[in-house]
Amino acid sequence: MSATHFDLVVFDWDGTVVDSAGLIAQCILDAADAAGAPRPSLESARHVIGLGLDDALAYCFPGQPREVLQGVVEHYKRLFLSRDAHGEVQPFHGARELLAWLSGCGAGLAVATGKSRAGLARQFVTTGLGPLFHGSRCADETHPKPHPAMLLELMDEFGCTPDRTLMIGDTSHDRGMAESAGTAFVGVTFGAHPVDALHGPATLHCCDDWTELAGFLRPPP
Repeated sequence: MSATHFDLVVFDWDGTVVDSAGLIAQCILDAADAAGAPRPSLESARHVIGLGLDDALAYCFPGQPREVLQGVVEHYKRLFLSRDAHGEVQPFHGARELLAWLSGCGAGLAVATGKSRAGLARQFVTTGLGPLFHGSRCADETHPKPHPAMLLELMDEFGCTPDRTLMIGDTSHDRGMAESAGTAFVGVTFGAHPVDALHGPATLHCCDDWTELAGFLRPPP
C-alpha cells in the first residue's frame, strides 16, 4: 500500500500534522480554572480535540450555564493564542518532508480539521505548510467531526471516490468520519487518542511516528 493507491490524501491537523494535542488539552484545563468551571479530566480534555466547539463543551462541561461556557471559550482562546503566537505549535519531525513529497506526487493533499478557518489559516502561515495543501475544510464551515461532511465535500471538490481517498488522523473522530464517508483510514498514535481508539473497519494501519507513516505512504524503490 502507498499514496499512489489514492487520488486524495486528507490529514487531520492538531495531533497529526502539528504537535499541539498536549497544549490544547492544557489550555482547556487552564481555561476551566480561569472561568470558574469544573475542571475536566485530562483524558476528557484530550478526547474532545478535533470535535466542533459545541460538542467539545458539552462533553467537558455538561450542564454548565451558557455564561460559564462562554467564559471557558474566551479564556481558552486567550491562552491558546498567546502560546501559539510564541511558536509553541510546530510540525512533527518528518512531517514537512513527507508532505512536500505528497504535495508533488500527483495526488490531492488536503486538511480536515476541528480548527476554525482563522485558526488553520494562522497556522498555515506560522508553520509554513500552507502552500503544500491543495484544499481544506474546517469545523466552522460545515458539520464537524465525526460527521462525514468534511470528507464528502473534499471528495466532491477533488472529483474523488471514497475508494480512492485516504484519511489520516489521531482520534476516533477522524476514524469515525472516514468510516461514515466510506474512505480508508490510517491512524497515528502520537496524538490525542490512544491506539485502541484508532482501530476499526476502515483502518489500514497505525503509525507510531512520521518515519513509519512515510514508509507506509511512499512506494518502495
